[in-house]
Amino acid sequence: MAEITRKRTGELLRKLFEILSKHPEGLQAGVALEQLANSVTLTEYESGNYESSGTRRFEKIVRFATVDCVKAGWLAKHKGTWLVTDAGLQAYKNHPSPEAFYREAVRLYRAWKSAQNGKVEDNSTPASDDAGGASESATITFEQAEEQAWSEIERYLRAMNPFDFQQVVADLLRAMSYHVSWISPPGKDGGVDIIAYTDPLGTKTPRIKVQVKRVVQKVDKDGLKSFMAIINEDDVGLFVSTAGFTRDAEEFARSQERRKITLIDLERLLDLWVQHFSRLDEKARRRLPLSPIYFLTPES
Repeated sequence: MAEITRKRTGELLRKLFEILSKHPEGLQAGVALEQLANSVTLTEYESGNYESSGTRRFEKIVRFATVDCVKAGWLAKHKGTWLVTDAGLQAYKNHPSPEAFYREAVRLYRAWKSAQNGKVEDNSTPASDDAGGASESATITFEQAEEQAWSEIERYLRAMNPFDFQQVVADLLRAMSYHVSWISPPGKDGGVDIIAYTDPLGTKTPRIKVQVKRVVQKVDKDGLKSFMAIINEDDVGLFVSTAGFTRDAEEFARSQERRKITLIDLERLLDLWVQHFSRLDEKARRRLPLSPIYFLTPES
C-alpha cells in the first residue's frame, strides 16, 4: 500500500496553493514549505527521513508534486521563488476536492509529457509518483541548487557593508563601460551615491546619477519620488534596491516621459553581474566572488 495517497497529495498541494495565493508576488520555496509543514499535521511517514539522504520525506513529496503543477501551468518557479499563476488560482477554485485537484494536475502533466515526446497522451505515472525518474529527479536537484545558491548570494549582499555595496554597483558600471567619476563616502550623500558618465571626461550627456539602497523593505512610490526630484532632464537615474520596488513605484517609473529612470532589483543586479563578469577586474570579483556551476538543464 502506498505510504501517501493521491488524496493526501492533493490536500498538501491545495494547502500550499492557499499559502501562496496570499503572496501574489511569490514566496521563497523554503519559506512556503515551512509554512505548509506548520499548517498541516504530518503523518509518521511524511515526518520521517530518507535513509539515503537524511532529508525529511515531506519536503521531497511536496516538491515532486509541484512538478505536476508547474507542467500544468498552475505554478511558476524562478530562482527559488514559487508563484501561483492565474491558471493555478482558477484551478484551485474549480477543483475544491483535493483528489480531483491533484488528478487534474496529473492529467495536464501527462498531456505535457506526451507532447514533449510526440506521443498520444498515456497513463504514465505523475511526477510525484515517479520519484526515481531521471528527468523529475534532475528537476528537483536543479531547483534546490538554484534556491540554495540564490539564498546564499542574497544573504551575502544584504549583510554587506553599505559602502562596499556601493562599490559593487560601481564595479558593475565600469564593467558595462561607464566611467565612474564619484562615489559617495560614508555619511550623508544628498540622495546620490554614485555619479558616472558615458565618456572619460564627463563632457557628454547623459550624466548618470545612482542611488543604492541595501534595505529589507521594498522602495515605494514616495521613496522613488525623492530620488526623482534630483534627476534633471539631461540625467539618467539608476535606483538600485536589494529589496526591489513596490508595484506603484514601478508604475511611477514607467510613467515618466521626460526624466529617465531605471529600477534595478537584486535579481537584475546579479543578472547584469554575470552578463558582464568577464569585464570585471580582480578586485571587483573578490568583492562579490561568484563561481559558475553547470547542471544539465531540466526539461522545460
